[in-house]
Parts: sequence; C-alpha cells; structure tokens
Amino acid sequence: MKKLLLVYGVLIMIFMVYSYNYFSKDPYMNAWDRMDGGLRGEIDEKYVMVTFQIGNEYWKNILKGFEDAAQALNVSVEYRGSTRYDLYEMSTVLEQVIARKPAGIAISAMDAEGLNPAIHKAVEAGIPVVLFDSNAPESDAYVFLGTNNYEAGRTAGHEMGKLLGGKGEVGIITLPNQNNHQERVRGFQAVMKEYYPNIAIVSIKDGKGDKLVSKQAAEDMMRDYPELKAIFTTEATGGVGVGSAVQNYRHIKIISFDTDLGTLDLVKDGTISATLAQGTWSMGYWSLQYLFHLHHRLTQQEMAEVAANPLPPYVDTGITVVTKENVEHFYAK
Repeated sequence: MKKLLLVYGVLIMIFMVYSYNYFSKDPYMNAWDRMDGGLRGEIDEKYVMVTFQIGNEYWKNILKGFEDAAQALNVSVEYRGSTRYDLYEMSTVLEQVIARKPAGIAISAMDAEGLNPAIHKAVEAGIPVVLFDSNAPESDAYVFLGTNNYEAGRTAGHEMGKLLGGKGEVGIITLPNQNNHQERVRGFQAVMKEYYPNIAIVSIKDGKGDKLVSKQAAEDMMRDYPELKAIFTTEATGGVGVGSAVQNYRHIKIISFDTDLGTLDLVKDGTISATLAQGTWSMGYWSLQYLFHLHHRLTQQEMAEVAANPLPPYVDTGITVVTKENVEHFYAK
C-alpha cells in the first residue's frame, strides 16, 4: 500500500511540474521557440479562402498559391465563396466560415465596405483575417496583398495612349463597387488627363463581372458613340464579353485585365490588344503565410495595442503587360 501511495505521489508531482511549465509559458516570447523544427503546423489546422463567384477561373491560380503554402506549412485549407456576384450571399458564407472558428481567413472583398462588420467580428473572435485581390481599406484586416491597382490603371492608360496615337473616344466597363476596380479606373483617368488630353472618356458602365452584361454594355457604347475607338475593361470576364461584342468592329481596341484562357485566346488572335497579368499565385501563397504567422503569434501582435500593425499593411504583388508578342508565356504549361 505504501508503495502504491508513493507511486501516486510521484505521478502527482510530475503532473504539477508539467502543468506549471505549460501554463507559465509566455505565448508571445516563445512562439519562435516552438517553431524550432521549422515553420510547420498541424494537419487539422484549417485556413479558409473566401471569394465571390466561386467558379470563376480567375481564382484558380490564387487558390493554387494558397494550397502550395499549405503543403509547405503542413496545414489544411478550404475554399468557400458565393456562387454569384452578390454581397448578401458572400456575407452569409463568411458568417458561416467564422462560426466554424478556422485558424485564419483570407478574403477578396467584393465590396469596399459591405464585409467590414463580418471582418470585425472575425478579428474580435481571435481569427486573423487578411485581404487579397480586392481591398476593404477601413476594415480590421491585418494586411492587403494584391496589385497596386491605381498604378495598374495608369499602366493601362499609357498602353491605351500608345494604341490610339494620343486621340480618340474611349469607354470603360468596370465593377464600380469594388475598391480594386475603382482604383484602376482612377489611375486610367489620371493618365488620360495628364498625358493624353485628346483622348476623351465618353462612357463608364457596370459590367457586373458578367460576359453577357459586359457584351451588352459594349454594344450600347458603340451604338451611342459611333466614333468610339477603344474600350478599357477592368476585369477578365468583362474583357471576354467585350471581345465578343467587337468581333465585327476590329477598329475598336480593347485593353483588359488578367490571364484566363478566354482572355489569352483573344489576345493571341488580336481581338484584345493588351491585358494586364496580376501576381495571382503570390496573392494566395503569401496570404496563407501571413495567416500562419498571425495564428502562431510569430508577429508582434501586441504592437496593435499601440496602433502599430504587426504586418506590412500592403503588399504589392505586381503586374505584367501581356500582348500578342509575349502571350504564349502565359498559357498554363
């Protein structure tokens, strides 16, 4: 009996020492120490990417980057989103994701303000959030990773100026409620005003991220402005729609965005004069890397208490101008 009591006593002491050591650890000071085997998480540690129009080809390369980072970090990922370009549906999906308490959420904000309450709710619940592709500048997200869309719009403006020889009427088809598209339009307009005063922007229409809507918008522009020389479309689906509208009007120049297969084919056959390729894989890859660091407290999150972001608030993932001359390099290998 005495031996049994002695064994119990030893076990209790071991448990007390273990408990003391475990609960006395400072999670901020020892976060990097816990990573002494490398940046490796647990397979049941799940991070979620949330977008709108979940079936859109544009997201594929971003998701590939997200998945590649997950493989490198030994964590799991999930892809969720609205099926349509609909803020209410996307908000509902995001609320469902938050309720499951993932390790982190990466979001493309289809509206510059509409998702802010849900993002605030996630961060308040201790779920780190980063934004990619489309920003919500007033939200509580830690970082935005994406194209410098204002400068991308300026680049498109200069390309348009060269295409038209500095004069002519131009239309724009965009998504007016998204921050990234607003910035592209602003940059484009600024270049026209500063460098090409003889190029007139005669119409700006909402393409709603839809081929048929964008096609109709382009047809309306060509009808209303018989002297129209070009259309700048700020997203790929709209670019393909505009491309189908101008098939019989080859004098209409198009500058588009992104490198989905339909866009590349139209660049290759000359329907689209140029498109701007974004660093999509980098958006996904670094979104997960930042979420992993935030979840494991590998950043100085306590600095947020003194209004200092523990991450760079903005990461520019870059653009490349794609034309008929270099389009072959952008097809999937």
